[in-house]
Amino acid sequence: MPIDRKPEFFKGAQLKVAIIGCGYVGLPLALRFAEAGHKVTGFDTDPNKINMLNAGRSYIEHIPQTKIQQFVNSRHFGATDGFYSLEGRGRHPHLRADATGRAPRARPELCRANSYFDSAEPAEGPARGSGIYDVSRNHGRVGAANLRKEWLALPHCRRAGNDNVACDFWLAFSPEREDPGNKQYGLAQIPKVVGGVNPPSGRAAQSLYAQVVARVVPVSSTRAAEMAKLLENIFRCVNIALVNELKMLSLRMGIDIWEVIDAASTKPFGFMPFYPGPGLGGHCIPVDPYYLS
Repeated sequence: MPIDRKPEFFKGAQLKVAIIGCGYVGLPLALRFAEAGHKVTGFDTDPNKINMLNAGRSYIEHIPQTKIQQFVNSRHFGATDGFYSLEGRGRHPHLRADATGRAPRARPELCRANSYFDSAEPAEGPARGSGIYDVSRNHGRVGAANLRKEWLALPHCRRAGNDNVACDFWLAFSPEREDPGNKQYGLAQIPKVVGGVNPPSGRAAQSLYAQVVARVVPVSSTRAAEMAKLLENIFRCVNIALVNELKMLSLRMGIDIWEVIDAASTKPFGFMPFYPGPGLGGHCIPVDPYYLS
């Protein structure tokens, strides 16, 4: 029988938190929950990462090794590449921090993002008991979380004997806002946008994230949270591309683009400086606009 838990359960002390994906987004999130006193298991498909983490070593430049060692030694953090090692954590939060790829012809590769969840047996996967399945990293089309609910969450819950996604299984979207190496704004200081597929899901995710970030920003739905993430990244994509074009134009005209940007930045309203450089500010920035196609 499913355990009926209220969304406020996730305000509780020492939850068992599973972080799916231990990259530059998932690992800081895992360590932040460990710092808040929870028992955290990080899941990743790369055995080298798992071995390094369990030995208290870091493979991400801006994450200090001493911090990982601290939580491994205190048994607040451990890592695994075996999905079934997460068995028994179904009534506690599962937070996804894996990247959504792009298939040929620029189509979002949502099947890869869902594969970990879809491969689990309902008796031993995240649908067991009550829990949050929270997509905290990967972007997708607006409405992707609702599709996951229909395609994945509800069938798994029903096979496990749970028909009520509102009470027995919470599904939310909370986009990442990582800026690796930023010494001014770390994970704890950056506001967290949270939207649920229904009000109980939203409240559960808010209760959880309020323990690790200074401010939680609730929105009305997962669709609103997904669109907010796309807006943030497309804003950067458009403006970085624009300034790169203006840099090449200025070069042909014999104008110093840096001087131009500095001059325009003195306007106290209606302007934000962007600077030319290689790429578009991260692997996800050029991909996200296709999620509106």
